[in-house]
Amino acid sequence: MDLKSENMKTINDILYQHAPEQRHSLAILQEVQKEFGYISPNNLLAISTYLKVPVSEIFSIATFYKALSLEKKGRFIIKVCDGTACHIRGSVNVLEEIKRALQIKENETTPDGLFSIEVVNCVGSCAMAPVLICNDEYYGNVKTGQAEKMIQSVRKEADANA
Repeated sequence: MDLKSENMKTINDILYQHAPEQRHSLAILQEVQKEFGYISPNNLLAISTYLKVPVSEIFSIATFYKALSLEKKGRFIIKVCDGTACHIRGSVNVLEEIKRALQIKENETTPDGLFSIEVVNCVGSCAMAPVLICNDEYYGNVKTGQAEKMIQSVRKEADANA
């Protein structure tokens, strides 16, 4: 397998944890997503070659599941729930505040690569509506002004850890 990528050692590490069987496709894709934040064309090709299945099949799996992404996203992914309870309780206003604060639209990434915005369906936390998730941290009962403070806090933490 002569595929060139700065991450090939790591992709190979992920691949070799699994038997080269098609049934491991999703598990491998999930691990690649977790490791790199997205699934690059080179990684799709490496998975296809390792499993000996057409790249179109791996691509189909990667595009079927919303949790998988073929595009590089920000280090911090802000997910705004727009399920019924969140929508009724003002998630649209929260989303607009986030878009203004980051100066990007949903499904975009800030130029510094720090933040991405996604709108998601119900996250199962209706009692805390409206809900934001930043990476794995949930923010409930979000009011106008709180989202921007959360962004500032995350940005400050990112700068401190840089």
